[in-house]
Amino acid sequence: MATPVSISKFEVKSHASPDEVRSPDKTRVEVVKLEGYTIGRLNFQPGWRWSECVKPVAKTDLCQLSHVGHAVSGKIRVRMADGSEKTISAGESYTIPPGHDAWVEGSEPFVGVEVLSADVYAKPA
Repeated sequence: MATPVSISKFEVKSHASPDEVRSPDKTRVEVVKLEGYTIGRLNFQPGWRWSECVKPVAKTDLCQLSHVGHAVSGKIRVRMADGSEKTISAGESYTIPPGHDAWVEGSEPFVGVEVLSADVYAKPA
């Protein structure tokens, strides 16, 4: 069993007033920094695709970050390097290992909250 993490500071921050915003094409990442954690709210517009919108910033052929998050609204399709694919829909939590492309499905923006990799996602290399 994992050891519980101890938090020593009581903090409340809003993604409406983030500590940092990153905005590649069709992308808005609102970053909030809390004691020992960075949480990102991802906003991807219809037509967003990692390989077209974030790849120029990341400078890798596929996304090489690991993701842990929760889909708030919309849908995103993820394709792994091995060709396997899954759709992540509003209300679902997810883990995505490195080596993937992804794109928004449909005409609704995708909004997700991520607790892993938010400190570096869509940040210029």
